[in-house]
Amino acid sequence: MQYLASILWLALGLALLVAGAEIMLRGATSLAKRLGVSNFIIGLTVVAFGTSTPELATGVGAVLKGESDLIVGTVVGSNIANIGLVLGLAALIRPARVRGGVVRREVPMLIVVTIAMVFTLFGSSVTRIEAGLLVVGLLAFLAWTLYASRHLDPEDSALVIETQDDAPEEDGQRPSVLVNLLLVALGLGAMVFGSERAVLGATELAAALGVPAFIIGLTMVAMGTSLPEVATTVMAALKGHSDLAVGNVLGSNIFNVLCVLGVSGMVGPLEVPGIAVQRDAWVMLGLTLLLLPIVMTRFTVSRAEGGVLMTAYAAYVAVVVLM
Repeated sequence: MQYLASILWLALGLALLVAGAEIMLRGATSLAKRLGVSNFIIGLTVVAFGTSTPELATGVGAVLKGESDLIVGTVVGSNIANIGLVLGLAALIRPARVRGGVVRREVPMLIVVTIAMVFTLFGSSVTRIEAGLLVVGLLAFLAWTLYASRHLDPEDSALVIETQDDAPEEDGQRPSVLVNLLLVALGLGAMVFGSERAVLGATELAAALGVPAFIIGLTMVAMGTSLPEVATTVMAALKGHSDLAVGNVLGSNIFNVLCVLGVSGMVGPLEVPGIAVQRDAWVMLGLTLLLLPIVMTRFTVSRAEGGVLMTAYAAYVAVVVLM
């Protein structure tokens, strides 16, 4: 019964995190449109941060509860899942076309950010100073994306294209400001409660199984918080837009490192388990480096390459669970 209760709390928490993020995202996006904010700024701020809110809410909640190693596992595990599971699944459904600018700019940018994270994880903790540097990197990334939107060809950049929106709605079709504010408040409330339940369930499950909370964060929490990316990617691939999965993975992984790890580390120092440096950080870096030769081959992530990514992810999860 103890296992079942912990799993139920974890599942409920993750469900509330995902649902809360979706509700908040809808309300904030509609509110920004009513206030006359441009589509690009909405994408750069509301949408970009919104897709990282499940991980961020979990991270802040874990730090406040003294389980900071949980968020380290969540960020590392989520980045691994985004490349192996999300991008691999998208390519299996439909080969993903990659724009030339992605190879020249965004993939190297993700590699640099990932290397910076690996160096940050060395030692027994991520200090507030190191977390602050990650937040500075986040600001630089946002500035770069803003520059790219104005000076680069949008057809050549995954990060800019994924912030573009559908055709504008008529004012009469949008919810009122009050409704939007209520949606934002409801979404934030669901995420706060969900993060508390998810952290509680994860830590209780870890104690019941006799494993570190880091391992639960690395697997169950990481996969749970990646559900929005999985759902978005599958729908995009089925509609013939699997190329957007590349931008989704790049943007999500960059935000996970700079925003989630950075902001969580500013709340309080993060404990780094030894196994994270010995094994998991290198797996994350290895998969990230593997992206470069994959996207350079005919500027396409083929079904075969997607199968390789999925197989690598399945093998990694098996090693984590069985060892």
